[in-house]
Amino acid sequence: MSSPTSHACWSPAPRPGSALLGALQDGPFRGLEGEALDGLLAALRRERVERPVIFVGAGTCGLGAGADKTLAQVKAWCEATGRDAEIREVGCIGLCSEEPMVDVQLPGRARISFAAVTADRVDEVLEGVFQGRPDVERALGQFPAEGQEAWPGVRPMAEHPFLARQKRWVLANSGLIDFTSIDEYIARGGYDALHATLTGRTRQEVVDEVLASGLRGRGGGGFPTGRKWKMALDAQSDQKYMICNADEGDPGAFMDRAVCESDPHRLLEGMITGCYAIGASKAYIYIRAEYPLAIRNLKLAMAQARAYGLLGENILGSGFSLDIVLKMGAGAFVCGEETALMHSIEGRRGMPRPRPPYPIQSGLFGKPTVINNVETFANIPTVMQLGGAGFAATGTEGSKGTKVFALSGMVRRTGLVEVPMGTAIRDVVFAVGGGIPNGKKCKAVQIGGPSGGCIPEPHLDLPCDYEALKSFGAIMGSGGLVVMDENTCMVDLAKFFMEFIQSESCGKCIPCREGTKQMLDILKAITQNRRSEEGLDALLRVRGVMVLKELGEAIRTSSLCGLGQTAPNPVLSTLKWFREEYEAHIYERRCPAGACRELVGAPCQSGCPVGTEVWKYVAHVALGEYEDAYGAIRAANPFPSVCARVCNHPCESSCRCGTTGGDPIAIRHLKRFVVDRVDPATFKGGARPQRPGAPRVAVVGAGPAGLTAAHALGMKGYPVTVFEREHKAGGMLVAGIPAYRLPREVLEREIDSLINENVRMEFGKALGRDFTIQSLKEEGYQAVYLALGSHQSKRLGLPGDEVEGIVPGIAFLKAWNLHGRALGRGRVGVIGGGNSALDAARVALRQEGVEEVTIFYRRTRNEMPAYQEEIEAALDEGIRVETLVAPLQVVSAGGRLRGIVFQRNELGDRDESGRARPVPIPGSEFTAELDTLVVAISEEPETACLDGFRLKSWGGVVTNPESGLTSQKRVYAGGDVVTGPSTVIEAVAAGKNAAVMIDRQLTGRQLKVLGGVALPTVYIPPFAGEEEEGEGPARAVPPHLPLEMRRKNFREVDLCLSEEHALCEARRCLRCDVEFTQPV
Repeated sequence: MSSPTSHACWSPAPRPGSALLGALQDGPFRGLEGEALDGLLAALRRERVERPVIFVGAGTCGLGAGADKTLAQVKAWCEATGRDAEIREVGCIGLCSEEPMVDVQLPGRARISFAAVTADRVDEVLEGVFQGRPDVERALGQFPAEGQEAWPGVRPMAEHPFLARQKRWVLANSGLIDFTSIDEYIARGGYDALHATLTGRTRQEVVDEVLASGLRGRGGGGFPTGRKWKMALDAQSDQKYMICNADEGDPGAFMDRAVCESDPHRLLEGMITGCYAIGASKAYIYIRAEYPLAIRNLKLAMAQARAYGLLGENILGSGFSLDIVLKMGAGAFVCGEETALMHSIEGRRGMPRPRPPYPIQSGLFGKPTVINNVETFANIPTVMQLGGAGFAATGTEGSKGTKVFALSGMVRRTGLVEVPMGTAIRDVVFAVGGGIPNGKKCKAVQIGGPSGGCIPEPHLDLPCDYEALKSFGAIMGSGGLVVMDENTCMVDLAKFFMEFIQSESCGKCIPCREGTKQMLDILKAITQNRRSEEGLDALLRVRGVMVLKELGEAIRTSSLCGLGQTAPNPVLSTLKWFREEYEAHIYERRCPAGACRELVGAPCQSGCPVGTEVWKYVAHVALGEYEDAYGAIRAANPFPSVCARVCNHPCESSCRCGTTGGDPIAIRHLKRFVVDRVDPATFKGGARPQRPGAPRVAVVGAGPAGLTAAHALGMKGYPVTVFEREHKAGGMLVAGIPAYRLPREVLEREIDSLINENVRMEFGKALGRDFTIQSLKEEGYQAVYLALGSHQSKRLGLPGDEVEGIVPGIAFLKAWNLHGRALGRGRVGVIGGGNSALDAARVALRQEGVEEVTIFYRRTRNEMPAYQEEIEAALDEGIRVETLVAPLQVVSAGGRLRGIVFQRNELGDRDESGRARPVPIPGSEFTAELDTLVVAISEEPETACLDGFRLKSWGGVVTNPESGLTSQKRVYAGGDVVTGPSTVIEAVAAGKNAAVMIDRQLTGRQLKVLGGVALPTVYIPPFAGEEEEGEGPARAVPPHLPLEMRRKNFREVDLCLSEEHALCEARRCLRCDVEFTQPV
């Protein structure tokens, strides 16, 4: 390999031609030939170094992460150790999330790159490399090159997931060369294409090459660059101007800034080529003043180019002269619009003007003017080097070349991404960006900044293509790509962009000035609490959806400039794809994402289905007030000990510690600490005495939904009878969840505490067998609540799936949990990837006579719906997980299972759930020899007892979504029988809601409760201890029962936090409640 970057991501850097080097007026190349010239080029291209070189990423993103301190420590280390090393500052390679980055190249060895090298890590990293034993686990990669020894165990940098799918033309030198060195740029082929152009091509030939390349303007609109240049070339004038628009105003966009900082000579080469093509003798770079590093590097690059004869009079002896002026703007967003930008350069207020005339006809100072952005010009050297046809070979039919995106938001790897046109947005987010952190789901992507549009997750397979995006209702824009996860509120996002647009509106035209203000007023009304409404706020809120759409369309069609015409896009696109979120804000007064402050209060409480004041008990734990903490938990949740062990903790998904980039508070573990420490008797809550003649209520099913409803109704004084077909209460809590997760004494104690004097239990009574809905009504029950659960496992669906040895998942769990019968023997296989499958596998492993357990799942581990901690525990215990396989055939002999034939899968397109579909691989069949097969692919309700009820297509009961009322009068339903297999906390919430609605029915009230926001009301002083410097403590992790103590028994595996760890964890809380409760 001729250079350290000759990989798929980077094209081999060309060597400069002798004609260019001979034409330079200054620099080290003058007069050099033969070995002397080869030696200089090799040194500048880093193909051969005589002494160690240390590269420090010192772009704005690196400096923001502490690169200045890293650089100072590198210099201090070299001085202290006596190392004679060359220290170079380079720009950003694009991996902004890994800054500060440090590369090291030793003589004879490949350049190796390290991430997150803060000042305190410098000594460790450098000592490791210089001693020949770098920390390969922390190395990002290396740049292998011919004649340089590679580092063992370190992948090539071009194979890093962030870079593997990229094609770097615009960013070819970014992060690799010293941005202050024109010599390094020239050594990598810089200005060579310019010299060939000025000395060997006519202006028309240059324009023809750009036309043939298919290059379109990268500033947003995508107008063909060659067509624009041709019109300028054909224009007759004594003076023409070229302007580079580097005024990058979109929130979340930093592509142009990075190019100006990291590779300023590429921009200059593109501009000089463009000016020659159209016959312009003067050009401007319009850049905002808040880009100090970009401005410094551009000024230096322009001075160097002038000294080398690449700028000014008679460039490279071609007879062509050009002067470039750097013009700094004040950062007004509207100055990104071309006519406003020209007004600003002319010294006037940056205000758009009507077109025509277009700038190509009458632009800067009334002369023909071409305006392109930084990325467009940065593509020109590649166009001239490859030729128009070579450039056009990359991309799609209507969009050629590559596109640089500024990838930001809720994605693992943020930074600058350059991919070929036609690449799917999904690949940019998931393959390059690494997907969504913390196990969250991708919700949408905002592309093109405030003027762009929203692309929801199911449509992320849309290609990076101007026409495809336009037909979808979005635009490429300058290239901002903001990723949003499930905690992003789309209404709040639209409000953010509308606040930005409204504040940046120049005010010249009424539709933009007044229309955006009216849209913002509506969005503010939608996102505020009912108690904050004044005047016409309620009317604005209720009319919101209709008015927003009408206003948006009016602004789009009647605004003066492109910025005003695209101003409504964020609202219109989110309204189109996330209308249900707007309706939830408007009619239900809630924010489903838990982001809008006045509609949420504390996010953790808002995220809890039963409304637990999580913030309150965490605050009490931080202060050591454990009994008060238990009271806050028990006030909302009748199953505190159960949920402390098996809840899926949606509160943690909403926790602001997690949604802002850190780890959420370990809320469930804190709950476990409290319930294990405090006597439940401390919670006082007696039931009302039963009123004479009080209406009777029947609850069918003693699972978490049924017991919660029965308990709540009993507390109100209603006589309640619970009918349960098994011999004990608990439903799936006792039948499905194993004792190593939920100890039976804990469960039984909690259930016993819910059975008050108004609640009577009848066991061994099944609906349809021992009684009917009609018989209950005839017995005098005024309301019936069906909490039957989903206890029927789906069958495998293959011929022979009823042979001995194949067991439904729920039947397998019930046999052990309820009756102590072990159905597993020998080699056990479990088909499925949910919690029931994991429970069945871990139960089987603990049964006598079981030799080994394997889980078979049709997708990858990442797509398994089971809790991650359960998957990790299963792997720790020795259970194998075979992924990307699907059962094809049952192998049996004598009516007994002998094995299953599987076929391997690969992941294909996404399905409606957002997960990749498994696609069979022909010829990949194999047989797994098994003695027992547990089929745990899903569960559904048993519907034989539900004659006369409206049912969903999959068997669930149809209910009113607010009241839970079924198609039969005075009969309610909730929990898994309505939703399908769900979580314990959702079942408890369904039971609480049923109790409220049944009480309203029995007292003659309407079956509707106006949605309200439970804002924190009690002020609890924050912990007053001293704050520690640094990053602070990590999230607490509870201890686990050692592996050797879990074998063939059902002892509880997850143990409780120590008091020290619990206090430390509770004190990490950001205390979102205080902003509502702190005394003024």
